[in-house]
Amino acid sequence: MKIGVYVGSFNPVHKGHIKIANYIIDKNLVNKLLIIPTHNYWDKNNLINLEDRINMLQFYETDRIIIDSDFSEKEYTYQVINALKEKYKNSEFSLILGADNIVNFDKWKNFKDLLKLELIIFKRNDIDIKYYLNKLKKTEKYIIVEDLDNINISSTLVRDNINDLSLLKKYLDIKVIDYIEKNNLYRE
Repeated sequence: MKIGVYVGSFNPVHKGHIKIANYIIDKNLVNKLLIIPTHNYWDKNNLINLEDRINMLQFYETDRIIIDSDFSEKEYTYQVINALKEKYKNSEFSLILGADNIVNFDKWKNFKDLLKLELIIFKRNDIDIKYYLNKLKKTEKYIIVEDLDNINISSTLVRDNINDLSLLKKYLDIKVIDYIEKNNLYRE
């Protein structure tokens, strides 16, 4: 079985995240997609409670899109992958990345181990993905997704404009907006 691994803070989950997940499934790039929300880790210090982020992600769970919080406590992506290899023996893994992540990929802990996986990279912000793949000496086992536009959305933008309902409606599904409102999230 081919399993896609989409690790992120999803703080909050926005339409860009879901567009990526649906694209991967609709194009059958993997058999199953695991979305793994991270706990507080080395470069993120403004995350809301993990349980709230999981609850918002679960609006999108299907038989092929699985919200997996079993590995949320892992600090590094390579640790998540190693744990998944134990859980899903004999499976092949693809790591899902936005192009912004490939820019500093060589700074990731044990990035060379991650380079052994297939990478599915989504175009973002006119980043020259092939340049960075060449720099990493990644010459095979990658897919560059260029035919999915409008994923230049960031959770930071959403959080910074949490009181702008028209912007929220543009970037978040109504059930996520309702959840944020009901639980008074992202407000000082």
